[in-house]
Order: sequence, then structure tokens, then C-alpha cells
Amino acid sequence: MENLFADIPVTIPEEIVQTLLTDSNVRIERIVSLGHSSPDGFWFDQEKHEWVVLLKGAARLRFENAAEPIEMLPGSFVNIPAHQRHRVEWTDPTQPTIWLAIHYGE
Repeated sequence: MENLFADIPVTIPEEIVQTLLTDSNVRIERIVSLGHSSPDGFWFDQEKHEWVVLLKGAARLRFENAAEPIEMLPGSFVNIPAHQRHRVEWTDPTQPTIWLAIHYGE
């Protein structure tokens, strides 16, 4: 793949996570969501830091113990420290939401 906006299926029954590059201390992924969210009660708790930018669509992220979710639109980005529990509360069900996620650190 050479274009982050290419090869997006019309229907996306499961969120698509594609590894674009991996090295000893970094992994870059393209994630495509279409109305997907984290399962009820599920929190990501990752070993590495994650910097994520939303390229297309819309989403809401929530950090554990945060009063309000973070609204994400194209161009929005956030750095998530390792072990910062978080979840995807909502992604736009009317269009693909395309994320670029960079996992880094020990």
C-alpha cells in the first residue's frame, strides 16, 4: 500500500488494523473504523506509548477517570502514554474513520 486512503472496503464488518512499518522500537498502523467502538467495559492498556492522528472521519476517545471524552476530527492528534487506560467510545457510522497510530518506546 502506498496511499493511506486507498483500498478502503465499502463494508467494514470488523475494524481494520494494518501494520505499515515495524522496527524494534516503533510500529506504525493504519486503522480504519466504521461505527466501531471498544466493547463495553474494555480499556486499552498498552505496553508502548501511542501517538495517534485522525486523518478522516470522526471519533471520540475516553481516558479512564476523565470527565469528558476527547472529540477527534481530521487533523486531531493525541499522545497516549504507555499504560494510560483508554477506549474508543464512538466512530462515525456514516463514513470510514482513518487513523494513523505510531506505537513507540520500550
